[in-house]
Amino acid sequence: MSEKAVRMVIEGRVQGVWFRGWAAGEAARLHIRGWIRNRRDGTGEAIFAGTAADVDAIIEACRQGPPAARVETLIQHPAEAPEGMGFRSLPTA
Repeated sequence: MSEKAVRMVIEGRVQGVWFRGWAAGEAARLHIRGWIRNRRDGTGEAIFAGTAADVDAIIEACRQGPPAARVETLIQHPAEAPEGMGFRSLPTA
């Protein structure tokens, strides 16, 4: 299976609405590696790595996010897969 890694910036109402916790749950369900964090500018940022199908699935899920979120834009760029296994929520940067 083909491996894929992307860096995403998620714009909209994504802080204070459990987006990071929701994304961590989705990542675990899909066996995605990487991390997610809030950024001081009000956006979210994530690295997702896994099979191409699973990464595509989490990208699609992020277009909606959890119920209280309002995702306006997803900006994605190819990325290097993170070292190690698992998915974690990082502090605001």
